[in-house]
Amino acid sequence: MDLSKFVWTREPADYKIENGTIEIVTKPRTDLWQRTYYHFRNDNAPVFQMETEEKYFSFIVRTEFTESHHRFDQCGIVMYLDSENWLKGSIEYENEEYQHLGSVVTNQGYSDWATTVIDASVKSMWYRFSRREDDYCIECSEDGVHFQQMRICHMHRGGEKIRFGIYACSPEDSSFKAVFSDLQLIECQWKAHDGQQPDNEGGQ
Repeated sequence: MDLSKFVWTREPADYKIENGTIEIVTKPRTDLWQRTYYHFRNDNAPVFQMETEEKYFSFIVRTEFTESHHRFDQCGIVMYLDSENWLKGSIEYENEEYQHLGSVVTNQGYSDWATTVIDASVKSMWYRFSRREDDYCIECSEDGVHFQQMRICHMHRGGEKIRFGIYACSPEDSSFKAVFSDLQLIECQWKAHDGQQPDNEGGQ
């Protein structure tokens, strides 16, 4: 991918871009979250994104986070439209035994969080982010070949021009190096649904 098309939102103080690889050293107390359950609002994580009007595509990236060591340290894919409309997929460190592989979807200022527990020994993960008009799919893979679905969602403000890319942050008093490589922008791998047909007009 042409990384010259990517633009920072909240450029990190410590990062490196070289030979198609991006390294970000997170700052403590950086995060993305809006309102739900915790009632606080965090909107200060750095994101590195490109812009597109293309309605059908897949974006793939490999993440490595061997240094993550503190609760909620995270890095992954993101589609950040504005502070109240975005989604992300990542692994959040929890403790020496386990982590949370999950995704957050934020529509109109309210975040959700869907997770599954994985072993703390996992220190690399591939993500595939796919768009079909204003619907989106997040997938993950341990080998970059076989992807498994994490989330299908609708973005209320995701129907036209969007921005998508990567992010890293450390919500608590921590810092680590996140490494992103093997970025690809390819034909949409999330194929049209071949099961139940859409409802007819009028809800028939």
